[in-house]
Amino acid sequence: MTEEAEDVLAIAGRWVAEGETVALATVVETWGSSPCPPGSRLAITVSGRLAGSVSGGCIEGAVAEAAREVMATGVPQLLSFGVTNERAWEVGLACGGTVTVFVEKLA
Repeated sequence: MTEEAEDVLAIAGRWVAEGETVALATVVETWGSSPCPPGSRLAITVSGRLAGSVSGGCIEGAVAEAAREVMATGVPQLLSFGVTNERAWEVGLACGGTVTVFVEKLA
């Protein structure tokens, strides 16, 4: 686990302790060119706070949108973005690889 990933978990834990509803997105698999390696994390709160990254910016908006749904329903999601995924092109993932991100509600 990288220091940055640990920092994201610490920040997410602090937000939970402050009473925020938090979702955690984690890169679980990559193929080809990918801006962030497996294990990279993005913490998202209902109030819109973000910490970390799962893509260097190109899919964060779509991941945050899914995180809002996960926080509302409590149902985790497994998201895939890549050159064969129209949504990925829409959000700007044109690096030639694929990224799979797991999104779960923390609190």
